[in-house]
Amino acid sequence: MADGEHGPFHEIGREEDAGAAFVLQSKGEWWHAGFHLTTAIVGPTILTLPYAFRGLGWGVGFLCLTVMGLVTFYSYYLMSLVLDYCEKDGRRHIRFRELAADVLGSGWIYYFVIFIQTAINTGISIGAILLAGECLQFYFVYPDIFIYFLAVQIMYSNLFPNGSLQLYHFIAMVTVVMILLSQFPSFHSLRHINLGSLILSLGYTFLVVGACINAGLSKNAPSRDYSLESSQSSRVFSAFTSISIIAAIFGNGILPEIQATLAPPATGKMVKGLIMCYIVIFLTFYSAAVSGYWLFGNKSNSNILKSLMPDEGPPLAPVWLLGLAIIFVLLQLFAIALVYSQVAYEIMEKKSADVKQGMFSKRNLIPRIFLRSLYVIFCGFIGAMLPFFGDISAVVGAVGFIPLDFVLPMLLYNMTYKPTKSSVAYWVNNSIIVIFTCVGIMGTFSSVRKLVLDAKMFKLFSSDVVD
Repeated sequence: MADGEHGPFHEIGREEDAGAAFVLQSKGEWWHAGFHLTTAIVGPTILTLPYAFRGLGWGVGFLCLTVMGLVTFYSYYLMSLVLDYCEKDGRRHIRFRELAADVLGSGWIYYFVIFIQTAINTGISIGAILLAGECLQFYFVYPDIFIYFLAVQIMYSNLFPNGSLQLYHFIAMVTVVMILLSQFPSFHSLRHINLGSLILSLGYTFLVVGACINAGLSKNAPSRDYSLESSQSSRVFSAFTSISIIAAIFGNGILPEIQATLAPPATGKMVKGLIMCYIVIFLTFYSAAVSGYWLFGNKSNSNILKSLMPDEGPPLAPVWLLGLAIIFVLLQLFAIALVYSQVAYEIMEKKSADVKQGMFSKRNLIPRIFLRSLYVIFCGFIGAMLPFFGDISAVVGAVGFIPLDFVLPMLLYNMTYKPTKSSVAYWVNNSIIVIFTCVGIMGTFSSVRKLVLDAKMFKLFSSDVVD
């Protein structure tokens, strides 16, 4: 397209765009993008990988994990190329929705991406608050592990000797902390937090791996069975559910917004950040999947930490080690919720702030505090009300992550670079589009099926999270 003919969603007047000027400040280096991307992908969801292997087995599980890693790296690499191409053409895009609408030339795609991004980002924010509340609840249920927060333990023991606090109380505590953290004004201002998040992800992964090895070599090691389900139909549904879980774990859906934080020119910088991120992915994903599935086999829980702390009998690993891992998970969840809230904050800022008045002016500060607090309260309320949100998130992951991370990047590349029909890129990209569209449909069906099967366990404001 010629300059000025990029449709109604071409980004103009960036100097008057408060969302761009305040939230998506372009000041970062490539390693900052690596921190953001790692936080967006490498989170406590990697502790569900043994559960995903349960529906696939060793060989297929390894294959799916490797293929998904290669495909997502390729997908994100293609999207960074498209973003670089647009920047060289004088059209630097800092939002996924506007990039898609510009390249694909269709107004409906703009609203489609907004809907999918909002569903994913809000869902992850809710899930992070819910899981953080569950981590906090764990410490009060197992007070001997709570040595790291002794003062709070004593306070709780005195005020609530019978342990009357419910999960939603802990979610409320997490929500209060999140309200305070949500006031970091820009994505770039999270760079140090996200460096900490990267270190935390390595920390709890290696702690869990060590716990699994220790448990597997001990005399109390659980019996292991790696067989799949006996019913053919159940095996098929479990396999597609597992594939959807792995796809969702690799997904992020906010790569353009992360690349927007890079100081111009951004060309080539995102690839370095991707490489950093995938080094961390290699170190964490495989070690967590292998050690957890090796120890528990087809009895793997949706969270390795839960499997290491059975309802009956002693923990399978040292209490201090499990406690430290949960502290790391809890702290990283705050960073994850912050990262995935940035798209919502950018939309709020664009509509409510006056870029001429300055980021910290009273005119902009009061609406920011109010709107972000309201958003966090909403996420906390939904997490407390729907502690079975994990099943809903599985559906959102299948419907959302696959279009944004496996389909749209291929389409954007094909439309931008127009590879010939005889080229390898053309056939590889279209094959990925077809295959992952089918996987997304089957994954959605399987996730909805699990949601229906688990429905009998659902209870509003329950203190138990449905796996």
